[in-house]
Amino acid sequence: MPRPNRVPPAPEPADGARTDWRLVRSLLPHLADYPGRIALAAACLIAAKLSGVALPLLLKHIVDDLDASRQLVAVPLALLLAYGALRFVNVLMSELRDVVFGRVAERAMRRGALQVFRHLHALDLDFHLSRRTGGLSRDIERGVAGISFLLRFSLFNIVPTLLELVLVAAILCVQYGWLFALITAVSVLLYSAFSIVVTEWRTQFVRQANTLDSRANTRAVDSLLNYETVKYFGNEVHEATEYDRSMADWEQAQRQSRFSQGLLNVGQSAIVAGGLTAMMMLAAQRVAAGGMTLGDFVAINAYVVQLFVPLNFLGFIYREIRRALVDMSRMFALLDVQPKVRDADAAAVLRVGAGQVSFENLHFGYSATRPILKGVSFAIAAGRTVAVVGASGAGKSTLARLLFRFYDPDSGRICIDGQDIRQLTQHSLRAAIAVVPQDTVLFNDTLFYNLQYGRPEATREQVERAVRLAHLDHFIAQLPEGYETRVGERGLKLSGGEKQRVAIARALLKDPAILIFDEATSSLDSASERSILAAIDEVASQRTTLVIAHRLSTIVHADDIVVLDQGRVIERGRHAQLLAVDGAYAALWRLQQREQVQMGGATI
Repeated sequence: MPRPNRVPPAPEPADGARTDWRLVRSLLPHLADYPGRIALAAACLIAAKLSGVALPLLLKHIVDDLDASRQLVAVPLALLLAYGALRFVNVLMSELRDVVFGRVAERAMRRGALQVFRHLHALDLDFHLSRRTGGLSRDIERGVAGISFLLRFSLFNIVPTLLELVLVAAILCVQYGWLFALITAVSVLLYSAFSIVVTEWRTQFVRQANTLDSRANTRAVDSLLNYETVKYFGNEVHEATEYDRSMADWEQAQRQSRFSQGLLNVGQSAIVAGGLTAMMMLAAQRVAAGGMTLGDFVAINAYVVQLFVPLNFLGFIYREIRRALVDMSRMFALLDVQPKVRDADAAAVLRVGAGQVSFENLHFGYSATRPILKGVSFAIAAGRTVAVVGASGAGKSTLARLLFRFYDPDSGRICIDGQDIRQLTQHSLRAAIAVVPQDTVLFNDTLFYNLQYGRPEATREQVERAVRLAHLDHFIAQLPEGYETRVGERGLKLSGGEKQRVAIARALLKDPAILIFDEATSSLDSASERSILAAIDEVASQRTTLVIAHRLSTIVHADDIVVLDQGRVIERGRHAQLLAVDGAYAALWRLQQREQVQMGGATI
């Protein structure tokens, strides 16, 4: 079937379309399930930070007491035990916080991924015809990892680290003077400003590297999915070259990203080293002048380490949060893509009656410059079979896609039992229709799973009945693993005819009011085709059926035959009537009969 001429690029997060704050706010609803866990994790966090801030003061008293007494007496021993207990509490509370909050983060990851997954399935066929599966899967994978990082580190690392910085600066100011607090404040401000400016600058390289990574992954997935085509043309070297070219572009982007990160790390280390040196020199001068004890010097050293280690970690966290936001923005940008086919505001549920289908003055084109259908009108009476034939590109399969509402017509309408399908919910419409496509794609699972997919709640007996109707039972009986045989990626372990019979069986299992057969026997041999046509006639006798056909021999018993040419109905009638008219249908019939004779009786 023709595809749209216009192929839109993969969705990119537009400037201002989804800000960082919007990304963060989009996660808040996912945290609502566990308010108790969040509160408990916050309590553990506060306990861990308070115990950590108290450790250097305790260490000061231990050093002073040992320096004064020169022996391990009751007071230093008690202080040492308290020091060990506080350090254990610090580690214990940190681990408990991670354990308690872990479930909250995992649930948010699950919900975020599910939200995007559901939205992708809600998008229209046009989007999926132009999508790149490998790039989409990589975007979702990185986006979910970004959610995990953002929740685990921003919520329980950035805010606590800032709190710790404030507490340490306050203790230094109260205990040792404003000069220590000033050095602390200047160092923190310089470090933060430098980190923000450089990180914002290098984000462009991170975004570019991600884009190229998705492109390379897309190339790899496309190549592997088309493994047989690669082999047919002996293009293994070509595929490797193309993949290497994509990876080379990614490598160049990663080199820029790595260089900018190295620059950021060096600058941060220089600021940390400068602040550390200034504070230790000031403390050493005070000790030498007798204004501070040795314990004070040790405590200041501990506080300086305690100050700059988390500050350095905060720089890392900020860098990674920016990366996480970039990853999340690509995933959540998919949510900004709106489906072109949507339910009406007051969409009704389809009420299936007799099952009459009518196409009324349909005009449709996949692009404004290429109209496909030009005023097509005909009806399928309830319980009858109508076949649509014509040359390739005449619009046959387009009719089936419009009926299934993969697209909406530009003008005109399609009705089922008098109900305009644009005023119905897509779910109820599609529940009443089963499609046997020309190109059947199966899931990489068992044969039974793919058969039962037509109605997942169906029993094994119901599946086996559908298999018999599709004349697939003898084939399954010959398989060593029977229904548990795995069909491979996209069903490649089955032949074309076997896949089509699976498609017919699961369509019959759905037990719909309306059946669509889109070249359903195109991959079958003559014997299989006759048996499948008999099965189709049997099930179609009780349902409204639309048959899209190229081989006229498959539709000679249809109740009505519609001949399309360049998007218009040019003939209509039963097989014998159309032959008697001696028009386009008769000419096509004679052509196919001659081809069949020339091929020695083979099925055309």
